[in-house]
Amino acid sequence: MLRCYITDRHSLPAGASLIDNIARNLTDGVEWIQIREKDLSARDLFDLTVQALGLPNPYGSKILVNTRIDVALAAGAAGAHLPAGSPAPRLWRCLTPPGFLIGVSCHALDDVRAAEDQGADYAVFGPVFPPRSKTSGLEPRGIEGLMQAVRAVRIPVLALGGITATNAEDCIRAGAAGIAAISLYQSC
Repeated sequence: MLRCYITDRHSLPAGASLIDNIARNLTDGVEWIQIREKDLSARDLFDLTVQALGLPNPYGSKILVNTRIDVALAAGAAGAHLPAGSPAPRLWRCLTPPGFLIGVSCHALDDVRAAEDQGADYAVFGPVFPPRSKTSGLEPRGIEGLMQAVRAVRIPVLALGGITATNAEDCIRAGAAGIAAISLYQSC
């Protein structure tokens, strides 16, 4: 099961450090760390990414940057994650090195199909359950919706939204390649 920690420094417990939390997840072997700090300037996001890339990484976890392919490339990250409605991943391939991961957030079955058709390496689908770390105007898709999304494409699909240690296995049984979460990985 692929595990993806999506960062959100604003929802960390009081006094907790984002870089310490990233370090803990790297030590725990979380396979992907998606740096999703949307309110940071490009420079601050770059600095955070470089700092995360400089941490001990005993399991070779991949650091991804949310939205900003330019920052991901400049910092030497392993990839970038694009929000729904972004330019197609295939349009970025001429700028990215071989093996650079590009994923897309998807909220409907058609989004997952489009992500695959447009050259995404993976899709994050959700919310599967009501989100725990933020409010969402989207109706939870449920395990059945996740199952349909997984069956519709050949690229890996990660479940997102309300993922807990208890329901993560349900997502994997539904065919998800893994889980992506904020709250699950931010508890200290």
